[in-house]
Amino acid sequence: MTVDDLEGGIEKRLAELDSGPAVARIEESPRWVRVGGVVGALALVLWKAKGLVLLAFGKLKFLTLGLSKASTLFSFLASWGVYWTLWGWRYALGFLVAMYIHEMGHVAALRRYGIPASAPMFVPGLGAFVRMNQHPSTAGEDARIGLAGPEWGLGAALAAYAVYGATGDGIWAAIGHSAAYLNLFNLLPVWQLDGGRGFAALDRLERAAVAASLGVAWAVSREGLLGLIGVVAVYRAFFSDRPARADTEVLARFVGLIAAFTAMLLFGQPR
Repeated sequence: MTVDDLEGGIEKRLAELDSGPAVARIEESPRWVRVGGVVGALALVLWKAKGLVLLAFGKLKFLTLGLSKASTLFSFLASWGVYWTLWGWRYALGFLVAMYIHEMGHVAALRRYGIPASAPMFVPGLGAFVRMNQHPSTAGEDARIGLAGPEWGLGAALAAYAVYGATGDGIWAAIGHSAAYLNLFNLLPVWQLDGGRGFAALDRLERAAVAASLGVAWAVSREGLLGLIGVVAVYRAFFSDRPARADTEVLARFVGLIAAFTAMLLFGQPR
């Protein structure tokens, strides 16, 4: 067999495959069948994702409740005016919204435990707070309520970075970075800050584990705030009040927040 014969046989075989029954069936399929298949696939994806959609919608609806209170709205606007003069209206608004979401995280956790609480109140130039009408029944409850603020704040920071990724507008990276820094500061294990409430539910070994994770985070990022939190954590672990019983869930949430905010500060620097 010559090369020409071989090439002719290959071309003949390819022509037979092109005109074969499989191709013919595709060409003969009605258009409505093909469209119906695409629609069906999309419907299946939406059905599977409906839980996430409803959850997101529920969170957004809940976030509007606080601003429906006159005291919250007016204090928010007053703080916005103060920060506007310092940083411009866009950054000031984004920063305050991130702060508001942090506080609504506390409100959501308080509601979950059946504890009445006020809507967030803003103090221009100082921050925001939520008033509890009764104290949590256990240190574990109080720790979860405290850490809910940074957890919701983490979502706010991620949302800002997502908008930055979609638009390329650097102000969103600055808002995300500031939100991460603010929520990380709240993890200081002192007084009534969220980190202090979280530490109250940890035993000595778990506090040491948090301090070790802060040491690793500082070594990787060289972020001074992480070093400060780490020093305070070491003191609280070995030289402070008597630790509580072990609470591995609070430990995991605490360390997870440290890792997430460290990654944001390390890779999410505004440019």
